[in-house]
Amino acid sequence: MARNAISAPEEETVGEAAYRRIRSDIVFGRLTPGQKLGLDRMRDTYGASISTLRELLSRLASEGLIVAEGQRGFEVAPVSEENFREVTSLRFLLEAHAMERSFAAGGLDWEGGVVAAHHKLAAVERRLLAGQEAEVETWKRYDWEFHRALIAACGSKLLLQAHEAIYDRYLRYQMVAVVFRGEEAAAEHRRLLDSALARDSVAARQALAEHLEGCVAHVSQTGSLARFAGEPRRAAEAGAPSPPRAPRGRPPGRAAPPRGATARSRAPAAGG
Repeated sequence: MARNAISAPEEETVGEAAYRRIRSDIVFGRLTPGQKLGLDRMRDTYGASISTLRELLSRLASEGLIVAEGQRGFEVAPVSEENFREVTSLRFLLEAHAMERSFAAGGLDWEGGVVAAHHKLAAVERRLLAGQEAEVETWKRYDWEFHRALIAACGSKLLLQAHEAIYDRYLRYQMVAVVFRGEEAAAEHRRLLDSALARDSVAARQALAEHLEGCVAHVSQTGSLARFAGEPRRAAEAGAPSPPRAPRGRPPGRAAPPRGATARSRAPAAGG
């Protein structure tokens, strides 16, 4: 089972720790799409042996996050608008189905979990909308916890595992495309909360569709994935993670970016 990139780590071996770090670096864009992964450099960065790294990278290849190039080694999986649309469609199908089951089965404890998760997410969103800084991974962890809480009572471990895996692939696109939609996303989260408490799966399905489609539309309109098309990665940089990118810049009335934006990432962004 793939461990979600923003779940709290449990007690783990050196290999599991390296796996979690590499996976997180890919999902959060520190290892960029198409980047060559030199095993010698990765051994120094992640503290795992070459043989362990080969096993871990093969494992990540089975999850669609790494591409194995035969004798040429490994590289981070590329990104494309078409693939983003496929990932988003699958996330919607899984999450909407899981919400319907969860809304029907969830009890008072489930409701409390949803409210608590939204409270934390909304607090970070208010800080962003007020122009204050926030850590990218904290913001996205709270986003994950809220969406997870909505489906927590679905009663299917397999469905939760499938959703967890596709959520990380969707999150990777958000990170590499530097996506943040400010008040629009916050309002959609409030609609999802209200729908959950009302046990209205139809309204929740509509809110989720708009939530996800808004992000895809922004990426398409801005062409924010174009810079990764055919972009070569120098061998000297192979295996070295870059600082995490974050949503940056804003149109009037939009939130300030979470902390971590780079000098190259100063165009207006949207998403959530």
